[in-house]
Amino acid sequence: MEAVNVGWLSILPPIIAIGLALITKEVISSLMIGILSGTLIYTAAMGQNLVVDTLKNTFDLMGSRFDLNIILFLALVGALVELITRAGGSKAYGALMNRKLKSRGSAMLATGGLGALIFIDDYCNCLTVGTVMKPVTDRYAISRAKLAYLIDATAAPICIIAPISSWGAAVISSLPEDSHLFDSGIHAMVATVPYNLYALLSIVLIILLSLTNVDFGPMARAEARAKKGDLGAVDVSSETKLEVSDRGSVWDLILPVIVLIVVSALAMLENGGYFAGGMTLAEAFGNCSSGPALVIGSFVALVFAFVQFVPRQLMTAREFMNGITEGIKSMVPADIILVLAWTISGVCRDLLMTGDFVSQVVQSSNIPVQVLPAVTFLIAAGLSFSMGTSWGTFGILIPIVFAICETVAPALIVPALAASLAGSVFGDHCSPISDTTIMASAGAGCDHIEHVSTQLPYCIVVAFCCFFGYLVAGFTNGNLLLTLGTSFLLLIGIMVALHRAFGGEKDN
Repeated sequence: MEAVNVGWLSILPPIIAIGLALITKEVISSLMIGILSGTLIYTAAMGQNLVVDTLKNTFDLMGSRFDLNIILFLALVGALVELITRAGGSKAYGALMNRKLKSRGSAMLATGGLGALIFIDDYCNCLTVGTVMKPVTDRYAISRAKLAYLIDATAAPICIIAPISSWGAAVISSLPEDSHLFDSGIHAMVATVPYNLYALLSIVLIILLSLTNVDFGPMARAEARAKKGDLGAVDVSSETKLEVSDRGSVWDLILPVIVLIVVSALAMLENGGYFAGGMTLAEAFGNCSSGPALVIGSFVALVFAFVQFVPRQLMTAREFMNGITEGIKSMVPADIILVLAWTISGVCRDLLMTGDFVSQVVQSSNIPVQVLPAVTFLIAAGLSFSMGTSWGTFGILIPIVFAICETVAPALIVPALAASLAGSVFGDHCSPISDTTIMASAGAGCDHIEHVSTQLPYCIVVAFCCFFGYLVAGFTNGNLLLTLGTSFLLLIGIMVALHRAFGGEKDN
């Protein structure tokens, strides 16, 4: 389908979808209405039949945006989660962590630490961390909303500062090949890491929240309910449906997850061309296709789980296959939301040229170069929030940032480039139509809209500090010490103020 420029109308579909989702607390119908509003605008602009062609364009776009590899990966990981639970691996791991971890704060730090270790891909991160840590956080009465935030804040924010990851590959592929400002794409990617304030401050905030136990806004209410026994879980534990094996061990959880991660990474390197020779690890990850690799990794992990569980009689072969069926069923709601999120992103990018409209507004604004990093951060955040995609956002903005900075502000190229990445992750982190946000909800077994509403104040606090950090970067020609110092001190100051206002108690 040919794209059409409809000006400010291009931002209506995401506004409608997001607004309805936050008002009604029902994300599927909100996304569908947003999609239909976008295809209706497109159909009218093209002079087509408003009824027949609106529906035809909607489902044609949905089919073109459908990523079978990711859907298969989610189904297979859902099955793996179910089988690990039935085998008793999650139960055993929870018992071990209950002995090793001494407080709610240590459980949150362990969750964040595991998220930081799984940096290869955000989908793999969300579902793996959720699988491993749900039994632990449940034991310490940590709400599923808080677990979803911990997962989400260590998914994209970690991946975006890891050059050897699917996200690093996406960033490198978006960089202009003919730029003389950097020796290579990997060089440019690494240079942005110290200036990626949203990623760095998100990590700091997780540590502060874990150590001080300060919660505010909707998250404070969710945590208060959790301490009374209402965790806010929307997934149904296998323990309530079938008998869970009492002979399972921690290795019944750890080994399948390790196999999933290692095989996925090797498959990424294989389809990226590393084993054919002539490529570095970074180049191979930059050239890989993560979707097929994740499917291979999850399938091999399932085969490994069969060999690990059935011969030891943790379950029969029939029970194993029934577990696969139930696990796939558990992922259907997340799959539906994900397909709709992909579709509304396609409405914005492929039909209505939302990114081009925003880009034109930026280029015609004639803003002072000193505020370029801060303004880039805000624009990236708004665009990513609206479209629900980090990759699509920085793919649009990076060429614009390069074009502006090469001409008028070469000293600000790294802070401005980092700001486009940071803003993209911030908007994606907050957006209810973001696939990563949806996966964090699914991984934690948390209601999706509750996840969005509870984490939003935390994300805004971090973004507020980032904005002032990028202002400092702009007016100091990218002085790293002043940029980081301003952002970190502002975040700590806000947390101290919140600590005094809400009277958080430190766990013992």
